[in-house]
This record gives sequence, C-alpha cells and structure tokens, in this order.
Amino acid sequence: MPQTLPPLIQALLEAGRYPDPAPRVDLVETHASWLLLAGDFAYKIKKPVTLPFLDYGTLARRKICCETELRLNRRVTPELYLDVVPIAGSPVDPRFDGSGPIIEYALKMHRFAEAGRLDHLCASGELRPQQLSQLAATLAEFHARAAVATPASGFGQPARILAQALDNFSELETLLPNDADQDRLARLRDWTRAEFERLAPLFASRQTDGRVRECHGDLHLGNLVLIDERVRLFDCIEFSEDLRWIDVASEIAFTYIDLLDQRRPSLGGWLANEWLSGSGDYGAAEVLRFYAVYRALVRAKVAAIRAAQAGDGAERAWHYLALADRLRQAPPARLVITHGVTGCGKSRASRRLLLADRTASTLRLRSDVERKRLFGLAPTARSGSPLDGGIYDRSASELTYRRLYDLARTLLAAGWSVIVDAAFLERRRRDAFHALAREAGVAFHIVAPQSTPAQLRARVRSRLAKGGNASEATLAVLDRQLASIEALQADEMACLL
Repeated sequence: MPQTLPPLIQALLEAGRYPDPAPRVDLVETHASWLLLAGDFAYKIKKPVTLPFLDYGTLARRKICCETELRLNRRVTPELYLDVVPIAGSPVDPRFDGSGPIIEYALKMHRFAEAGRLDHLCASGELRPQQLSQLAATLAEFHARAAVATPASGFGQPARILAQALDNFSELETLLPNDADQDRLARLRDWTRAEFERLAPLFASRQTDGRVRECHGDLHLGNLVLIDERVRLFDCIEFSEDLRWIDVASEIAFTYIDLLDQRRPSLGGWLANEWLSGSGDYGAAEVLRFYAVYRALVRAKVAAIRAAQAGDGAERAWHYLALADRLRQAPPARLVITHGVTGCGKSRASRRLLLADRTASTLRLRSDVERKRLFGLAPTARSGSPLDGGIYDRSASELTYRRLYDLARTLLAAGWSVIVDAAFLERRRRDAFHALAREAGVAFHIVAPQSTPAQLRARVRSRLAKGGNASEATLAVLDRQLASIEALQADEMACLL
C-alpha cells in the first residue's frame, strides 16, 4: 500500500465518521478500489482511474459502476450488498449524512469473516466435497435465472471467444520472452486454434441455445465465502460486459482451475461433476477443457503483469502456463460401470472413484438422477410410481439406459473418463457399454460392491427413513432385483476394478 493516501481515504480511516459504531477502520487496497472495513460494515470506493479494462475516471462513472455492482451482486447475495451511499462534504471532512455537495460514492456491504473465504478453507484443507455440492447447486440455480444473451449482442459468438483467447498470447509473448516460455506458448496457441476450429459449431449452438448468460464473471475461490454453512458468491464483475456475459461453462472453468491450482484436483473434479449433474448441461463438458486452458492462461497473464510491475520473478506465471499445458492434454480415458442391487454401495464406490482421480478428468452419470430428468422431475422428487410401473416400467428403463449410453459416448469423445452408476442387472446392458468402450478405444471396468442380504435391507430402510435421496427403491424393489439379477460371468470378472 502506498505510504501516502488521498485526503478522502485518509479522513475515512477515522472511525467516528461512520453512521454505525466502528471501534476501528482497516483499509484494503487493490489496483482499482479502496475497501474500508468499519465495524460490521465495509465501504468500497472506486479509485478515479481509467485502465484498459475499466473506466472509473469520473464521479458519474463511479456512481453508475457502484449501482451496477449492487444490482449484480444482489442477484446472488442480497444479504451482503446493502446500498450505494453518497459521501458529501469535502475530501478532508467527508460526511455520510448527505449534507453538502456529493464528492464520492461508496458501495456499502455487510462484513463477513475472512476465514470463511474458500481460498482460505482450501489452503488449510478444510474445504469439503459437500460444500462444493452446495455451491454447484447454487450456481446451477443462479445460471438458470440469469439473463440470456441475445444473438444480436455478440456475446458468446465464436469469433469473440477466439479473439479473447488469442489476446492472452499476444500479451504473454511480450511478458515472458525466454525461449522455453515461447515454445510452450506456441504449443498452447496452436492447440487453442485447433480446438477452437473443432468446437466452433458447438460454441455457436450454445450461444443460440441460451447458454451464454449474465454470469458472475470472476468466480475464483477468493470470491466465494462460507457463511452459516452455505457458500455465497460476491464481487461480481461490473466493469466489463465482455467478461460477465459468458458461457456458463467458462464460469465453472474458473473455479475448476482454481481448485487445481490449489492442488485439490479431487475437489475440482467433484465441483464440475456436481454442477453438470445438477444443471443437466452436459454439453458444457465438451467445451470445459477449452475454457479451462483459457482461464489458466488469463491467470498466467495477470501473474506475469504483476511480476513485471513489482520487478519480481515470474514463478506464478510459469505455474499457470504449466497448468494450462497439462489441461490441454487429456489423460487416457476409461469407462466404468457399476453392478449390483439397490443398497449394495454402488454410489458410494463410484463417489470414491471420482474423488480418487488426481487428474480431475472423470465424470459420473447416475441412473437415478437421469431417469428423473427424463420425466421432468428433480433428483429427490418422489414419482409415486408403483413397483415396475410409472417411471420404472420397462420402457422408462430402456429410455434411461439409452440416455446414459448417449451421454457416456459424448463425454468419452470429449476426452473425459466416465463412471455410470446404475444397477446393470442384465448382461445385455453391460455388454452394450463394454462395446461402447471398445468403440471409443478406452479401458472398460466394472465395479460390483458386495453386501449381505441383512446389510442390503438395513441400508434400504435407512435411506427411506432419511429421505432426500434420488433413489426410490423399497424393500419390494430389492426383493425383485435379487430375484432377477444376472450375475457377472467369467469374462466379465476379468473387468472387475
């Protein structure tokens, strides 16, 4: 922080100037704003600066940006974002009472405990999969409600996506001039161009289908905080429509690569999986790797700029370049299916497999969730179906397995490993997915947890008593499955994982 501050900020360090009691005032300064922490509240004042990516140059512009920031953040965290308040008086004697000419505007917010920020929780090893499941559900709901970009806006158009991606290289090539960095940047640039050409029709269709929306825009772990056991979003981008009106897949990619950067790939893979499962937007998986590389290169660019400004080494930039290089190279994929009756532990086993993937490149498809989606039901909604009827009759089961097959084929083609969590009681269904693995050129495995009849019944009873589960299986369903299951044959036993 500079040794000298503008008179206004210096004066606002006096606790007695605030309308609410504040024992002291702390200051946090960024390149674009001052954040004054006064008691239970925080006051964000934008610096009178004009940068290539933002314009806070006039009082009128700063007021508009404060109002925009309030509007955007109240979509997701209204309890934190309170008001835009005028500051009157003079720089050396500022007042919040509104008397006198207005000299500045501040965004007033409730404070929260910094220890609850997800970057801090992640660094200390306290971030848990269930918290990311809740975040994924929040994001799926937020994106579903967010405004949709029109084709006329140009947001999300393929040409704009490519221009933003290539912009990273033009700056990084200047900031990182050594030969090794230039070689790596050349590989990444060639990959970006080739991947864009392959995905251009999909980018266009996602824009047409309404997948480009007014998002958060800056969804790294430092802009997420745990309050009252729920993850909240804050600090949406207000200064750039280009950075805010984006494909929802690009939004998720930011948090995904941040978790990889924090060396928590299991959580990165879990977040991506939970968001895809909750939103049903599996088309996002086809472009997620492109956006992940793009986001890693954005972070590399920012790190390189900061290093150049401070005269420091470019270690952080090199780190992000290496991450981008790893992300562009999909590891060998595999297809895993589960086998067993309800209550045997298929979902628990598939969850363990998913979290054990150190490359964050595995996605899980759950038959209970996709079956409900086919019939317009939420995962935990009750269908009221009778035994072997309703959404569980033979034709509904055929539709469900067909959907699982089609999704698995799409995800495998996009370079993801896939776990299909379903009963797979019949040999013919297992054979169909084994053939899919051969067609895709990937390894095939079966996971078949074993349990005693007493354990199975106890688990089914417990699950029904707790509720909130996608499965609707009852003891009658269990009995029917035990009577009809087709055991794995010798050739299938060789595929057991």
